[in-house]
Parts: sequence; C-alpha cells; structure tokens
Amino acid sequence: MVLLVLANSALNIYVAPKIGALISRIGERHALTLEYSALIIIFLLYAVVENGNVATVLYILDHIFFSMAIAIKTYFQKIADPADMSATAGISFTINHIAAVVLPAALGFVWIFNHSAVFVIGAAIAVLSLIVAQLIPDAPSDGNEIRRDAFWQGINKEAA
Repeated sequence: MVLLVLANSALNIYVAPKIGALISRIGERHALTLEYSALIIIFLLYAVVENGNVATVLYILDHIFFSMAIAIKTYFQKIADPADMSATAGISFTINHIAAVVLPAALGFVWIFNHSAVFVIGAAIAVLSLIVAQLIPDAPSDGNEIRRDAFWQGINKEAA
C-alpha cells in the first residue's frame, strides 16, 4: 500500500502541472466534465473489479482524474468577489470536512452489506456533480457565474 501511495504521489507531481495547463486551455466546465465522466466509469469498474492489478490501475486513474477538481477552485476565483474569498473558503472547508467524515461513516455501514454498492453510490454522486458542472459558463467571471443558454432558460420557464 505504501508503494502504491508513493507511486501515485510521484505520478501526480508530474501530472498536476499538466492538468493545470489543461484546465487553462479547455476551461473549467470541460475539465470537470472530463473528471466526473471518468470517475463515473472508474467507480462502476471498482464495483465489479476482482483483480488486484486492475484495482491498482483504477486507484491511480482515480487520483489523477480527481486532481482535476482544482477546476472548482479556479472557477470560484473567477466569479467571486475577492472580499468574500476568506469567508467562502472557510465555509467550503467546513462543508468538505463534514462530507469527509459523514460519507465514509455512512458508506462504511453500506460496505458491511454490499461493498459494490459503495462504488455505485460514488458513481451516482459523480453523476450529480457532472450535471451541476454543466452550469459553468465557457468564460466564468463576476456577473457570468452560470450558463444562461436556451436549455437552462427553458428549465426556468417550466419551474415558474
């Protein structure tokens, strides 16, 4: 396990700058779409994998794609008022911390009954994240926080 973590860390040192450049080139929405789409596939494969070598590859790919989550931070930096950064970062940290405690505890109980279900639930969370990521505009900025194209306007008209 230690060798796996070390290999993963070394690979991420090499890959992380390239992911940053990719996000800069294709934008946050496309990067997060790629990340969540890959994670859906990876989590579903985790649910059925029985080979340790395949699980190792999935683990490394999981961490590589998960590192694309930096796009959430770059998106936030583009849309947020600098005066709100500190307070919002504190709230974000708190929410992430709560999720990091509650989800493993809850899914630990699910694991007792069906370990594959944990990964299917993870894939479902990634599907929800993928849907929400589609709200990010091509050029996010203060005043242009979400996409306002015809699709989203149609949803808003139906809700009204």
